[in-house]
Amino acid sequence: MAGMNTENENRVEALEVRLAFQDELLDALNATVARQQKEIDLLQQQIRLLYQQFRNAQPDDAPGGSPRDEIPPHY
Repeated sequence: MAGMNTENENRVEALEVRLAFQDELLDALNATVARQQKEIDLLQQQIRLLYQQFRNAQPDDAPGGSPRDEIPPHY
């Protein structure tokens, strides 16, 4: 019976080691997800600001149409 006890202790120890590594991995993955979410939030904010700048740079239906619709002078 002593052999079984040692075998069980070894199995429990192996499971404890695996659990410790999994806990560390889970913490690292959580930190990565949190960092990526912050980056996504920042990128979304930058896109909104760029879109506002783009919209503000567009002419307000001024007479004569948009400069994009004008024929270049070399034509």
